[in-house]
Amino acid sequence: MAADLAVEARGVVKRFGADVLALDGLDLRIHEGETYGLLGPNGAGKTTTLRMLLGLVRASSGLITVLGRRPGDPVALRQTGAMGETAFYAFLSGRDNLRAIARRADVADSRVEVVLSQVGLTERAGDAVAGYSYGMHQRLGVAAALLKDPRLLILDEPSNGLDPAGQLDMRRLIAGLGGTRTIVLSSHDMDEVEQLCGRVGIISGGRMLAEGTPEQLRGAARLLVRAEPADRAAALAATLAGAEHVGLHDGTLALALPDLTPARAAAVTRQLVGAGLEVSEVRTARRPLREIFLELTGRRTGGADSVRRRAGRPKHRAQAARKGR
Repeated sequence: MAADLAVEARGVVKRFGADVLALDGLDLRIHEGETYGLLGPNGAGKTTTLRMLLGLVRASSGLITVLGRRPGDPVALRQTGAMGETAFYAFLSGRDNLRAIARRADVADSRVEVVLSQVGLTERAGDAVAGYSYGMHQRLGVAAALLKDPRLLILDEPSNGLDPAGQLDMRRLIAGLGGTRTIVLSSHDMDEVEQLCGRVGIISGGRMLAEGTPEQLRGAARLLVRAEPADRAAALAATLAGAEHVGLHDGTLALALPDLTPARAAAVTRQLVGAGLEVSEVRTARRPLREIFLELTGRRTGGADSVRRRAGRPKHRAQAARKGR
């Protein structure tokens, strides 16, 4: 493992029994100090991957290291904090729940007040968890993950189920935790991932489909034009020199043009107007991360975890079936 890698996975395969293939040769490299976003449809293998980093699930084959050690190694676990589906004692206060967790983890009680302050729960720390809102439960889960002051922080769907205000609060909280530690963030919230993560990995079918910065994944800017009639505009745009891709969605024409500059955009506009089209808007924008995600994952709602092989079905045929889905 390279010295600057907090997490490395090479060719990791995970099977549950004979029928379910959760990870299918996953490759993953997460650098020390970065906030890394893990995106994928339900059943893509995200949760299996996170559980594997914690040593809760063993790989069937392949290599995986966490902070330079095997997953589940006591030294690595002492430097790793995780927030997933955290269960708390409803009749205890938030403070007492954290004290109980701290003692099990051999962490000083003094850390409890520190993490309560970090997540903004100090004023409600003495209240029974039964009276907490869902957003407060989520923040308490982050506080529990921070008790060990971890080098590696794993957050599984921290904004799931929160209202817009709660999502914004969670983003601010996570943004304030980065920089001094490595954060692995699994999320379905594209805006959250784009705002918080320096690099993003998109997985489906238990494989890494694409990885890079949000800007790299979104690609070069496109020219977006609203012109009427839209079908004539699309037909004319397809004939423009250098047009690599032309799409039409909700009346907006999207053109992928090499070396897109203001002068090039103005020239395209003049051509459309000169052809008698009524142009009402011209702007440039990169493709949204959601569009990239849906394109790569084939708009699936399930992935590798939902793939079951029939008894006696040859392995190569099962793999071919997955690739053709």
